[in-house]
Amino acid sequence: MQAQAPAQPTPTAPRVAETVEVVATRLPEVPHDVPAAIEVLTGEDLRSLGATTLKDALALATGVDVAPGGDAGPAGSVPEFRGLREFDAFLLVVDDVPWGGAFNPALTSLSLRDVERVEILRGPAPVTYGATSFVGVIHVVHNAASANSRYASAQGGSYGSGGGAVDLALPAFGGGWQSRLSADVERQGFADDRTSFARGHALYRVSKGAAGNRTWTSVDLTLLAQNPASPHPREGTALSPLVPLDANHNPSGAFVDENRVAAAFGLERPIAGDTTLSATGSYTHSAGRQFRGFLTEASDPPGNATGFRENIDVNDVYGDVHVALPERAHVRVVAGGDLLFGNGEGRGATFDYSVPLAGDTAVSVPEPADLNLDAESRRTFVGGYVLAEAQPAARVRVSAGVRLNATVERRGEGESVTHVRPSGSVGVIVSLLERGPDHLKVFADYRNTFKPAAFDFSLAENEGVLEPETSHSYEGGLKARMAKGRVDLEATAFRMDFSNLVTATVVDGLPALMNSGDTRFQGVELGGNARLVHGVWARGTYSFHDSTFVDFVQAFDGVPTQLGGKRFEMSARHLASAGLVFSPERGVTGSFVVKHTGDRYLNKRNTALAEPFTTVDAGVGYRIREYEIRFDGRNLTDRRDPVSESELGDAQYYRLFARTLGVSLAVRF
Repeated sequence: MQAQAPAQPTPTAPRVAETVEVVATRLPEVPHDVPAAIEVLTGEDLRSLGATTLKDALALATGVDVAPGGDAGPAGSVPEFRGLREFDAFLLVVDDVPWGGAFNPALTSLSLRDVERVEILRGPAPVTYGATSFVGVIHVVHNAASANSRYASAQGGSYGSGGGAVDLALPAFGGGWQSRLSADVERQGFADDRTSFARGHALYRVSKGAAGNRTWTSVDLTLLAQNPASPHPREGTALSPLVPLDANHNPSGAFVDENRVAAAFGLERPIAGDTTLSATGSYTHSAGRQFRGFLTEASDPPGNATGFRENIDVNDVYGDVHVALPERAHVRVVAGGDLLFGNGEGRGATFDYSVPLAGDTAVSVPEPADLNLDAESRRTFVGGYVLAEAQPAARVRVSAGVRLNATVERRGEGESVTHVRPSGSVGVIVSLLERGPDHLKVFADYRNTFKPAAFDFSLAENEGVLEPETSHSYEGGLKARMAKGRVDLEATAFRMDFSNLVTATVVDGLPALMNSGDTRFQGVELGGNARLVHGVWARGTYSFHDSTFVDFVQAFDGVPTQLGGKRFEMSARHLASAGLVFSPERGVTGSFVVKHTGDRYLNKRNTALAEPFTTVDAGVGYRIREYEIRFDGRNLTDRRDPVSESELGDAQYYRLFARTLGVSLAVRF
């Protein structure tokens, strides 16, 4: 009789861990139950990718592309949602607080340390966040003060880069208060001449109680010093061959520095039975200093560059109070109101200087002593909102909300401009199939959005308050889960019609903003995620974006030109990404990400077409007990394509950063 081989253990399927989001409704919900395109990345996903920047974190996000750097400095980034790459077109939220307040998203001070999850909503949030969300929302949620994990890391890499960080659970103190501290310092260098940034950051959180009955507060501090890069000028249909790849035309000692402190608090309380009251408030102060310059023409000296020196101080106040009523007859209601106030003032001066076209020599330019120009804005956004979710049938969920926006703005000593306008949304999601953890759902929604025009603290003497931006957006798609919960798929088709979209222009050689008539953004976005075995997952995405001017006239060389039918500048029609991640608790770890960006026009007249490009990021590491060592390479193909347009000068672009290599050592304790 033949002996039987010992039975092999049956591999277990990966556990389906549901994520939740709050950005769409302010209530914790599973993204597959919401009639909107929402994606959630966990903190473990980010650690598996070795992601420390927004570009790396969102490398596999559907329909989103993030260009590093930009006018905000090398620590900044410029996200693109649905074919619109504008620094201020989306809303950044950190722990329920608009990060950047009534002005622009504060991306340079964003920390991805100790993150619990990142929620990505494509399209606007016209009810919950009102007059500041337009084409998308990124919500970064850090671990709660009650989290008890401890983590420390150190890293080093190309161009003199390095740093260290700790995330600590601190001892509880009187009355059941729990606290947590995250702190990090880093220096990042780049291939571009005289380009780097150094940043110190700390986030302290305290809380008491549990969900539904808790109080919390936090303080976030960022100290940032940047040596900025230069945008690369375009001549005709391509970037100028007269300017070397890593040229820097900033004056010697150029800087873009910022010190920022944000204090926030919040509470949740049960009132009147099962009703929950939630309140959030924050105050932020930012002090920025800039001394920089840029080419005004691609020629040798004299007088081929313009610079400016500016101090910018911004104060923001945010408050939200809302109640979540208990479910009655399969209906849930959230009602509340919020206020966002911002006061910002910039004082500066401009100057002309001469710099070698090669940009290989730092030119000493004295800083202007008389800051005789100013840019000031005071903005108040107030809104009241009601959002209802109903389940009229077992497999049908309807969501509808309305908001009344009131905005008051004043620029400098000019008159205040007031706008009162409603916005809202309605959506439905229907489950066509449910079988255990698997399902197939279809959804559709409509969103009507209102957003006051951006303010950029330009020293140019341009017009006062611009007309507000408005949009109508339509969206439909499906959400599927299959293979016993191992595979998630989402497909979305959308159309967004914009009026008065704000775009960049130049006034007297200095950057300014203007309204751009009517534009249309439409397309299809596909994303899929597969959890293969424990610790191994794969993801792929594809997006087709058709972004065009519908009716917009702009003067070029004094000649009015109708741009109707032209593609929106810097908008790639095709975006695709694919990634494989293996992140077991012990042993070899790693990630491999390929991202493709299709062709895009560099200018509004569509005469300069940039070629497609593909980048590769990869990392490999090893975990033993509580330790992990990891090696990462970014942009291994070393592509240096133009990825974002500068608003400093006419026809100038930032290139993708050069290849970087790094090593990190982390320990959990």
